[in-house]
Amino acid sequence: MLDLPYTTSFEGNAVRWGKVGSGPPLVAIHGTPFSSQVWRRIVPHFADRRTVYYFDLVGYGLSEMREGQDVSLGIQNRVLACLFAEWGVERPDVLAHDFGGATALRGYYLNGLRYRSLTIFDAVALAPWGSAFVQHVRQHEAAFSGMPNYMHLALLRAYLQTAAYNSLSEQALEIYSAPWLGPVGRPAFYRQIAQMEQRFTDEVEVRYGRMDCPVTVLWGLEDEWIPHEKGKALAAMISNRPLITVPEAGHLMQEDRPEVLVAEVLKNLS
Repeated sequence: MLDLPYTTSFEGNAVRWGKVGSGPPLVAIHGTPFSSQVWRRIVPHFADRRTVYYFDLVGYGLSEMREGQDVSLGIQNRVLACLFAEWGVERPDVLAHDFGGATALRGYYLNGLRYRSLTIFDAVALAPWGSAFVQHVRQHEAAFSGMPNYMHLALLRAYLQTAAYNSLSEQALEIYSAPWLGPVGRPAFYRQIAQMEQRFTDEVEVRYGRMDCPVTVLWGLEDEWIPHEKGKALAAMISNRPLITVPEAGHLMQEDRPEVLVAEVLKNLS
């Protein structure tokens, strides 16, 4: 497990983060409904050549969760800019997944953040996005938040499994479920779904163009959340490299094919 011993306050939200290794900076940004623990088997491979920073998005993982909280994509890029300033990093290598991909792109095109390289995969970036499950929960957030614990846990574990091509281990299911359990975590899970608004990608999608750094776009061929055709389109817009399609990988490549992620990031660090 990754350790997150540090806390930064941003607009009244406690944001938890950690770092490992030494050398130039690399920032890893997770997606939904996960936490920085998706990098637990990834970032140790870079610690001998980079200082790797990781954090839990507002409303996720160990970061603060509370009623009435803004946990939308509209706040996450501003959190990223705040952390860049606190860490004193300029042009770090960036590794980003899902909502982390949207956050990295919003940070670049809206906040003027710049990267030495970007490795982005299975990202929420191009309309339309949001599964039938997401759309249903958005319409009935209160009903889902009030479900008994046993029903919520069954739904949560089933939902997490749809992100992966291979069966998730019991350990992985427990790690990814843990933040979303109990009287604080359960409503927080449905809160973040209720705030999944496409307008936050629409407002930046119109700005997409070739980025001023090497960009590697990867996509799981078996991604059931966002089809890999979206990856092809994204790569054509922001990179001078074609999409790397990863077979036998779903949306959660960190579990299905972690070795591919490690290898592609290492190419950018050489």
